[in-house]
Amino acid sequence: MIAKCTRRTFAVCGLVVLVTLVFGSFLGPLGARAQAHDYVQLIAAPDRSTADRQADKRRDPLPFLEFAGVRPGMKVLDMGAGGGYSTELMARAVAPDGIVYGQNPPDLGEQAKAAFEARLKSPAMKDVVADIRPFDDPIPPGVHDLDFITFLFYYHDTTYMAVDRAQMNRKLFAALKPGGSLVIADHSALPGQGTSVGKTLHRIEEATLRQEVEAAGFKLVSTGDFWRNPNDSHDFPSFKPDMPVDNFVLKFEKP
Repeated sequence: MIAKCTRRTFAVCGLVVLVTLVFGSFLGPLGARAQAHDYVQLIAAPDRSTADRQADKRRDPLPFLEFAGVRPGMKVLDMGAGGGYSTELMARAVAPDGIVYGQNPPDLGEQAKAAFEARLKSPAMKDVVADIRPFDDPIPPGVHDLDFITFLFYYHDTTYMAVDRAQMNRKLFAALKPGGSLVIADHSALPGQGTSVGKTLHRIEEATLRQEVEAAGFKLVSTGDFWRNPNDSHDFPSFKPDMPVDNFVLKFEKP
């Protein structure tokens, strides 16, 4: 708040306003960067499991964390948490005062369910809430004004499940606060394939996903190319080991 200037204090007020405008433009971004986690140290934390460290080689989380920009104190929903790899990374990024809701559908496979439940017992997951709800009704009662939603490599699965994706996207939009972000990463299908290879190749066309999400009111604000792979022929299942997979990353915002 800037105090009202009188004639006697005009020169002083003018100086205060000038200093505020000039230095505020620098201190704002610097302050935000100062508050942000050192993601390299986060990934290198000695209490992370050997399995997660092995998964890092395949999933390469650093550029994603930098792209997402998740900060301490945020409220985050991790859609399609599976065994909780990304959920734990989010939990570490929003610590010490944040909270993460790890969403999984009630019919999640037993292996992934057991992995997530075991992970919940680790100290790094103390601020994580298990959110066992359908994809098209994913928000826990009373939860609103989320800062961030992640949806990593699972959106394509909802194309062959009994999921109302339009409703799902509307509920995600409603749960975010204005200015909040939704980041979706998925395996790229060929142009024109749309959702037709969701079950067979576990891929989705980027343009189709974008169209569905924007229909809920989201605005695309950024794209990430750090998981792209031009050597992907796009004609094999994305889960095949040791095959180059082309992955797109889209960041949406709630206006």
